[in-house]
Amino acid sequence: MLRILAFAEGDVPVALRRQVRAAQEEAWPSATEAEAASLAPQHDPALHPRSLILLEGDAVLSALDVLSTRIEHAGSAWAASGLSSVVTPSAHRGRGHARELVSQARVMLVEQVDIVEPVGNAERFGPRADVVLFTCDRPLQGFYEACGFEVLPGTVLVGGTPQDPFPSDGPGMDTVTLGAFVTPAAVRARGRFVGARIGLYSGPIDRLW
Repeated sequence: MLRILAFAEGDVPVALRRQVRAAQEEAWPSATEAEAASLAPQHDPALHPRSLILLEGDAVLSALDVLSTRIEHAGSAWAASGLSSVVTPSAHRGRGHARELVSQARVMLVEQVDIVEPVGNAERFGPRADVVLFTCDRPLQGFYEACGFEVLPGTVLVGGTPQDPFPSDGPGMDTVTLGAFVTPAAVRARGRFVGARIGLYSGPIDRLW
């Protein structure tokens, strides 16, 4: 039986974290053996990282992280969340597991339906998002659209810090920005997010999501 568990990133049990890290190493190999072997949290705790894991029994079929922060855009403050580190172990690829998990994450974030089982401190995930914003490599655009997110044409997310910005249209980058508008105020402001440069400023650890 498939189920989705939600954890604050630091609360993911070691047995599950080991499987997730192995899948991440397959997808994005670390520079050093020490980094590859580390089971420490990967994200900046200031971004309230929460992990969603799709399981069958004790086997991890797919995993992702949700990061959240507050941004200033178009003269207003917004609670923004986005997807990060979407990964499926190679043994389980090609079966729609990532699509199932991302689609359900969208339901949780956008429709505000708790379709996951919160574990431990998961209920302290922080504020609901006004808007969901994240980037992906251009070849993955169709995948995220199929999961219910919309492409925001011309929208650029600027990560990093104001002193050391990391824009999604920087040299060597070929990304698109995906989004969803949750609260009524965000829905009304949609036009101000499309074709705009948005200061995400997710910090020096995650830089951009």
